[in-house]
Amino acid sequence: MTATNNLNVILQLTDSVMTRACAVRLNHDDVSMPWESLLERYLKYPPFEELLQEQRITSDSSRILSAIQDLAYVSDDDGLLHDLFPGTIVKQGGRALATGTVPEVGLGRAGELEVAVIDLELDRWNVGYSRNLVGFKKRRWAKDEQAYREFIRSAVERDHGSSDADSILELDSAQDRLTLLRSLATRIWEADFESYSRFTGQRLIFKSGDETVQNMIAGGGGICSEKVQALKFLTDNLGYESEYLLAGPNARNPLPEERLRNLLATFEFDYSKRYMRYWEHLALLYHLDGSDIVVDATNGNIPLLFLAGAEVDKMLNRKEKTPVSVRMSLNEESFYYHRVSQDIPENLLFALEGWIPEVDLIQVFENELGLFISEGFFITPIVYKNQQEFLDLRKQYINACGKVGFDCAIAEEWDLESEIGQMFAKEHPFASRQIMECEEHLLFRYNESEGQDHKAGIVVVSLKQ
Repeated sequence: MTATNNLNVILQLTDSVMTRACAVRLNHDDVSMPWESLLERYLKYPPFEELLQEQRITSDSSRILSAIQDLAYVSDDDGLLHDLFPGTIVKQGGRALATGTVPEVGLGRAGELEVAVIDLELDRWNVGYSRNLVGFKKRRWAKDEQAYREFIRSAVERDHGSSDADSILELDSAQDRLTLLRSLATRIWEADFESYSRFTGQRLIFKSGDETVQNMIAGGGGICSEKVQALKFLTDNLGYESEYLLAGPNARNPLPEERLRNLLATFEFDYSKRYMRYWEHLALLYHLDGSDIVVDATNGNIPLLFLAGAEVDKMLNRKEKTPVSVRMSLNEESFYYHRVSQDIPENLLFALEGWIPEVDLIQVFENELGLFISEGFFITPIVYKNQQEFLDLRKQYINACGKVGFDCAIAEEWDLESEIGQMFAKEHPFASRQIMECEEHLLFRYNESEGQDHKAGIVVVSLKQ
């Protein structure tokens, strides 16, 4: 330690699954602690306000540290933290640290400053599907309850005015509870159906429900699985009862649940597309004051569904179910909605946080969700290595759009300078700015996956016929 006695000592923590990293400046006395004590002091029970006031942590690192905290430790139903999840391995330099080990201090740089660094990785790859969702959501709600309540209030006020909102938010009657649910579902449905936030801001490859709400507060949105989690996160914390529905083009009922569980255990997806089509989409079934209500607030050209009574029976319970016509990109499909044992969607959402490699790219390219879908526009990247590859892809898009009667503009560069692109930017200024900021990180992620030296342009499709 003689070489680092006069340097600031930084503890850097990285979550292996979601690749999030944060840093906090330590007191010099902390350097001799075993790793368990370091994590106890700075991850399990960090004095956030003190660290921020003393400028030992940035606001961004504080937010990430708070997120990693909930991922690393088991919480009970009251949201209290206990031990690290079984299966978690704490590593340094790729090597697992034995109990009681004092981590080594290395040298690094923070901007222009040379710093001493204790660099620890939380390897969570083997923790399994063991999250306590009750405690997890309770913790996330408590960390920013005021913001979530203001989001809920703003949704109700927009539909019913501020004076009526006060009464509705008391949730004293069945009608109040129904009214709030409808307003909140509408607010979430209207938020952008987008993947651009995977490549801007915090660059989260997949957002939890609370993170999706925060993204909506900032002006963005999410894809169906994120929006469904957002609505359930908010209503769970208001005391509503709901369950996830799976949806896709397969009408078969009952679902092949053991096949779906096996996929989530093995992640062997190569020859299982016919089963994966059952979870192409998610929605919610609420059990509210003696009534079942199907709520699909995801958008992406799926109409806002808020169904009760006989309509729920037609959609979920009859032998021949009534499908919903959807268009996620260029083509229309019929989606069938299914009730399912809740461990399946809960584990699917858990796996999407990072256990399924490159899920951010899969959603954009393989699942054809692009970066943005609305009633009027579909925006997606076009990635290529040379001009001939670009021209081949351009021809494919022109032919595909021509078959369904849509106009499109395919830019070889990352811009929205076409006439259709400018129409999109005028109608969706926030989304267009976010999309323009995506290029660097999207290409970084794509090159990581598919090899270096790719270039990217933008395809803008007008869905207005």
